[in-house]
Amino acid sequence: MKNKLVLLVFSLVISLSAGAIGAIFTQVSMSSWYVGLIKPGFNPPNWVFSPVWTVLYVLIGLALFLILSSDLKLQKKETPLVLFFAQWLLNILWPFFFFFLESPMWGFVGIIVLFVAIIFTKIYFYKINRLAGYLLIPYALWVAFAAILNYFIWQMN
Repeated sequence: MKNKLVLLVFSLVISLSAGAIGAIFTQVSMSSWYVGLIKPGFNPPNWVFSPVWTVLYVLIGLALFLILSSDLKLQKKETPLVLFFAQWLLNILWPFFFFFLESPMWGFVGIIVLFVAIIFTKIYFYKINRLAGYLLIPYALWVAFAAILNYFIWQMN
């Protein structure tokens, strides 16, 4: 029981750390460069992003926990975990490209690669634990929406 609790906390910390690192890149230009961008009418208010991402990072962390705590041998978890950490890194890189580099074009490239990595992670997680795969669906949907938003911002500016 204690090991599972440690694994749960570890999984949540790993997942939430992507958001914390990404927030550092976001804050750099949120109040300056980003404010001046032309945005489409369907752009949510800025206050929406933080709570949505927090919920998503918790769901992602729970999915990771389900994979890490499964009874499968580590060899069977290697590919799903490599995919998880690839999408984790890409999740951190998107705000770096978009906000820190102030490049909606590179942000769009990054978010498309991120979306593909999420889909593969979801597929591999589902093979090990169906709930883990399902927990990644809101993440994939939000990133798909963010990709559309990113594309429009790129094209409008």
